[in-house]
Amino acid sequence: MTAELPPVVPIVGRLIRLTPFAPTDVPDLAAALRKPEVFAGGYGGGPAGLPVDDAAFERFALAYYEGGPLALPWTVRLQGGAQDGRIVGATKFADLDLANESGHIGWTAYDPRVWATGVNVEAKLLLLGLAFDHGFGRVKLQADSRNERSRAAILRLGATFEGIARRHKRRADGTWRDSAVYSVVVDEWPEVRTGLEARLAARGDEPVRLATD
Repeated sequence: MTAELPPVVPIVGRLIRLTPFAPTDVPDLAAALRKPEVFAGGYGGGPAGLPVDDAAFERFALAYYEGGPLALPWTVRLQGGAQDGRIVGATKFADLDLANESGHIGWTAYDPRVWATGVNVEAKLLLLGLAFDHGFGRVKLQADSRNERSRAAILRLGATFEGIARRHKRRADGTWRDSAVYSVVVDEWPEVRTGLEARLAARGDEPVRLATD
């Protein structure tokens, strides 16, 4: 079976909904993501990639979340509660190779106030489901090899560590990044899905709330 390009429509979960990225999302994304702690782990090329102002963030975001026939960028919004629709992050399903049924979930960042709230768990559940429901057989996830926090989070999702891609890409400061590469393949998906659903069920249905504005 050859993979099919998924439709570009909102995907609604319990805690979040993923909406197709639009340039009008950028100001709210800047408020959520233009923070040193977001870029510290490797997002946007690492700490040196932190945009100096909102105008620089706009240039960065429009390039980073560019769509196209083989890239599906998403804006992450809260679902339900008093802050329904609030933008808290962005992600992308890209590097799509339909003939070989493979893709890559990445380019992901969230407002630090929603870290460890279930937002990332549900985002991955929704995107992995989107991929496997449309015939993909392998989905890659990766992180800077130095980013132990992200690497541990990927393992907790149920992904399998494949190895280190050495000198894989240049960081914003000009140094070379080694990337830790993980994947979920279609045969593993039922077990991975069950694990992600169990983590969300244990959290309960209470909407995610940002601590402060």
